[in-house]
Amino acid sequence: LAGQSAKIWSVGADCCSLFTATGLTVNLGRQSLQGSNPNAASRTVTQIIKHPNYNSGTNNNDICLLRLSSPVTFSRYISPVCLAASNSTFYSGVNSWVTGWGNIGEGVSLPSPQNLMEVEVPVVGNRQCNCDYGVGTITDNMICAGLPDGGKDSCQGDSGGPMVSKQNGRWIQAGIVSFRNGCARPNFPGVYTSVSQYQAWINSQISSKQPGFMTFTSTGTNSDLSVTCTGLLPLTHRDRQPFVLIFTPAFTLIWINQLTYPHKLHIFGLWEEAGVPGTNPRKHGENTERPRPDGGIELRTVQQWR
Repeated sequence: LAGQSAKIWSVGADCCSLFTATGLTVNLGRQSLQGSNPNAASRTVTQIIKHPNYNSGTNNNDICLLRLSSPVTFSRYISPVCLAASNSTFYSGVNSWVTGWGNIGEGVSLPSPQNLMEVEVPVVGNRQCNCDYGVGTITDNMICAGLPDGGKDSCQGDSGGPMVSKQNGRWIQAGIVSFRNGCARPNFPGVYTSVSQYQAWINSQISSKQPGFMTFTSTGTNSDLSVTCTGLLPLTHRDRQPFVLIFTPAFTLIWINQLTYPHKLHIFGLWEEAGVPGTNPRKHGENTERPRPDGGIELRTVQQWR
């Protein structure tokens, strides 16, 4: 976690295995599981807060908070990570990095001295990930990453570890290692808990010195929006990107005059809701219904000229 809360809180997954805090230790700044780690620190866990709606059958809401026994001193080797804010967007293809001491292949353990490993994998959109795993398996509370041909992935033993992406020089945690089909198999990307979905829940559990959330913003076009497969519902207007219209007076007059009456009524209705004067669609006994424009495009944001 980022901020002062990072000194005493940690976020993780694989919560079904964490029955009690007794005997549980969190290692920080550790490079190797064997040998000397002079820059490492450790804390015992005094409290585990599991998400109340965690489902071990579907792995939905696979997230928990760990309260450490005492604050951590940050150093060159121990530093907090920003958490992805609720309005973050991780488009298909965004580079991410996953770290852990898990297996380096299916059934292949990390060899001695068991140094911390990392792997770079691109984000796989949830529509594509649902097509890969079976429609309905991947929820909005999950985020996927991996290669179509496999070969690179988080693996058994990495569960609960971080998936991070870098933006403007800052590392932002997008996911928490949750589950996968095998390890690094083709067309089965790793599945992670989507951190951005839990900003409100995390803040509700940490009453003081709340963690630092940062918005990760993807650029370009999200190719996942065009993915289709059997059983996958088509996109609704709520799934599409906001359509922003920026008007100038001259352009607006020409543009509105070219619209049919239902379209004009819809635009006037949007302006009325935004408080634009002189755009009441109910005057002169006009129909108060506001049909959407043809083609199913939803005009969600209208910016009036100043």
